[in-house]
Amino acid sequence: MKKQLIKDIIITGFILLTACTPKPEHVKTSDALPPVYPDYTDVTIPCNIAPLNFMLRTDADAMQVKVTGISDSIIIYGESKISFPIKAWKKLLFENTGKELNVEVTARIKGEWIKYKTFKWDIVEDMIDGYLSYRLIEPGYEVWNTIQLCERNLENFDERVIADNNQLNQSCMNCHIYGNQSGQLSMFHIRGKNGGTILNRDGKLRKLAMKTGNMVSPTVYGAFHPSGKFAVFSTNIVIPEFHMQGNKRMEVYDTASDVVVADFTENKILSSTLLSDSTVFETFPVFSADGKYVYFCSAPAVILPKEIKKLKYSLCRIAFDAEKKEFGNKVDTLWNARLTNKSINFPKTSPDGKYMLYSVSDFGTFPIWHRETDLQLMNLMTGATDNLVIVNSDKSDTYHSWSSNSRWFVFASKRDDGQYGKPYFAYIDKSGKVHKPFVLPQKNPEYYDETFKSFNIPELSKSKLPYDAADIEKAYNMPAESFK
Repeated sequence: MKKQLIKDIIITGFILLTACTPKPEHVKTSDALPPVYPDYTDVTIPCNIAPLNFMLRTDADAMQVKVTGISDSIIIYGESKISFPIKAWKKLLFENTGKELNVEVTARIKGEWIKYKTFKWDIVEDMIDGYLSYRLIEPGYEVWNTIQLCERNLENFDERVIADNNQLNQSCMNCHIYGNQSGQLSMFHIRGKNGGTILNRDGKLRKLAMKTGNMVSPTVYGAFHPSGKFAVFSTNIVIPEFHMQGNKRMEVYDTASDVVVADFTENKILSSTLLSDSTVFETFPVFSADGKYVYFCSAPAVILPKEIKKLKYSLCRIAFDAEKKEFGNKVDTLWNARLTNKSINFPKTSPDGKYMLYSVSDFGTFPIWHRETDLQLMNLMTGATDNLVIVNSDKSDTYHSWSSNSRWFVFASKRDDGQYGKPYFAYIDKSGKVHKPFVLPQKNPEYYDETFKSFNIPELSKSKLPYDAADIEKAYNMPAESFK
């Protein structure tokens, strides 16, 4: 596509972005929404998000897009895709926060101009956290030599690499997670000979070897305590296996798993017999928002892989006393797999303590490979559940995390092609209503057609991480601190 020469002309509240493409004439109207990709029709967006650039899934050779607000508007011309100037975009969102924007798309297709049905963008004042981290990896199971952890600024298109396994002896890297949605507290695992858990606290990096003689494995899935002094982990013996069932490429399951808490001050592992029963699989732990409970998934052990379809996890809870560094003496079940005949995974509590977001699949431990996997939302105050029909697709929707204000969550969805996970954002308003999600905006609307990487475990943060890939390379070569 030839490069367009664009200049800004401000006329009575309109920003007119002119280019060398023709203007609409003899226009016909259509009752259909425009076939825009990504699908940004009728979505709710935060007032601080990057421009929602899009393209048309037609053979259009010219188009006009008019975005109209209460006090400002943009008219922009293009061929088959539109990219909004970021300065004009930010001004438009700022002046229309708390209001709606009307978006009109008119396109020339085979010499005929068609004006599509107008759609809306609701601009809410509840801001989304400004940064997103994720693991970029091929969606297959056989390629591990090109893994990167990246950080994206959500208010523009800046992206940087925070860890690259080509600098770490091609070691497999687990995904990056934050404490309290803050760049000042985070961690991720590096596997292999020289691996360990890289803990970031205010930019100071530590490499930890969190494995004691009583644990079935080093720590795997984890989450921070709100104090930042502890993290809860599962220890898992993980088995990947090729799948013979039609719509599933592979199965990943545990043959043993327990739950422990790591004390980062004393380098000590805290455990309980209630969380280390050999007849039960315990995994995917997370603290409650106030740190007084550990939520986790629990399933009776079955013969694997023979009885994989019988492997169904429930959502459970046990008390935790941070001052005494002790677990409670009983386990409560909040969501019973026997009653639902489904399996729950990846519970995540909202920072305000009101909600639990989790994924549900037919069976098993690794729902990313299960096409039927959906998200559900539990109100922890009432016990009511929302099946999130407006959020879920007919393909895997999972790997989710919360924004610090509990008004947004991000998740990885394979809804486009069933193979590549992409980060989607959904708004939950003060009444508890969840709105239609939208995918992470990209500078080039064709980005998702051209990339061959999945976005794993997207995590939101209020602030930028205080380290980069070079710092991680240095930490990788440090000796690991042991735990007792």
